[in-house]
Amino acid sequence: MNDASTVLTTFDRGVLQLTLNRPDKLNSFTPEMHLALRAGLERAHEDPEVRAVLLTGAGRGFCAGQDLGDRDPRKGGPAPDLGATLDSYYNPNLRMIRGLEKPVICAVNGVAAGAGANIALACDIVLAAKSARFIQAFSKIGLIPDAGGSWSLPRMIGEPRAKALTLLAEPLGAEQAAEWGLIWKAVDDDALMDEAMAIALKLAAGPTVGLGLTKQLIQGAATRGLDAQLDAERDAQRQAGRTADYAEGVTAFLEKRSAEFKGR
Repeated sequence: MNDASTVLTTFDRGVLQLTLNRPDKLNSFTPEMHLALRAGLERAHEDPEVRAVLLTGAGRGFCAGQDLGDRDPRKGGPAPDLGATLDSYYNPNLRMIRGLEKPVICAVNGVAAGAGANIALACDIVLAAKSARFIQAFSKIGLIPDAGGSWSLPRMIGEPRAKALTLLAEPLGAEQAAEWGLIWKAVDDDALMDEAMAIALKLAAGPTVGLGLTKQLIQGAATRGLDAQLDAERDAQRQAGRTADYAEGVTAFLEKRSAEFKGR
């Protein structure tokens, strides 16, 4: 484990765990933390030994969004260029999570506010402790939902709920988030990390190419018509059918044994 970082990293049995590590600030983002997260995501993209990613937070919160300590308008000076902050930090990391052709599991261990909530929702499978809360806090400081929130929320829960969550900035409990389909499930607080790691290990032992292709197909479905999606399925299935994992999966099925996938 790298303990000197604003993002702790551990690697075990194909799972790269990335832990946001500013617990005294509810893991709110600074430029340093963005870059540390990006380094972890880059490793996940580049290292074939990494077959799944588990993202979580240290301490009592997952992520409170942007650290506003260095944005104090009382200090004077020009207004900040928040668009540049998105271009330089948030958006690259969001694109890396969505573009990673491997599963990304998020264990939301406490409050997930602002961009912290939307980074969690960008992951492929999201579990949350029952005590966790999701807060689209942007309207409280005169901003719009960023880090992909204005895109993901209406697709996940519909326009009426998305508007109410963002305009009112009311906390949404983990169990309600699961009922609405915003996350996969809410679990008891003390079971969160065990269940999240079990899912991550299961996926890390799976057919990585096929899982990555499945992720990309589902993510792209909202912007394609049926004919285009059928063509995309054809192309992806052709690729998956040429993998060693497909051959192993069929062989294991015929031999009535568990498959031993290698991620190739």
